[in-house]
Amino acid sequence: MTEHAEPASFAFDAESEAKITKVMAKYPAGKQASAVLPLLDFAQRQMGRVTGSAWVPKVAMDEIARRLEMAPIRVYEVATFYFMFNMAPVGKYHLQLCTTTPCWLRGSDDVVAACRKATGIKGWKETSEDGLFTMTEVECVGACVNAPILQVNDDFFEDMDAESTEKLLAALRRGEYPTPGSVTGRQTSAPEGGATTLTTLNFPAE
Repeated sequence: MTEHAEPASFAFDAESEAKITKVMAKYPAGKQASAVLPLLDFAQRQMGRVTGSAWVPKVAMDEIARRLEMAPIRVYEVATFYFMFNMAPVGKYHLQLCTTTPCWLRGSDDVVAACRKATGIKGWKETSEDGLFTMTEVECVGACVNAPILQVNDDFFEDMDAESTEKLLAALRRGEYPTPGSVTGRQTSAPEGGATTLTTLNFPAE
């Protein structure tokens, strides 16, 4: 993992402040620390909007601690516990690859290899030379029925294989963003080939 420069300061912008106002209204006085997760999310998304890299710098966590009247270490503990928060800058497209058992059994090794081939990235938590892609190995993302899953930023691309992975990354490189979901056309989580039960609606006669 390469070293990165932390920004000198951080302040929530107007878009984030509007969201913070709504979130903070949900909690009674003295319980504002419960808002730490959404504020971390707002900070990361703001960094993405402003810099093109969605991550949470230390100065942002310090600002959240101040706003929520928490010890900074408590915010650091939460931020580093969850995979959803990036502790270092990431590329425009954050490739989050599930390699746990269901995805592995369905071919996640091929998806990983295709990502490495297309981006030139050798390890994990590394960013391609052009700054477009970062690859991260993640735990189960909870979409096992449509494995293997490649999560790009917030979106799931499902039923992936090497060929579909290469096509997806080529489209992203061109500035296109394909429709998330199953790349094989699977309907939600139905079996491959289509639904086999409840294929018609039969209502009792009146």
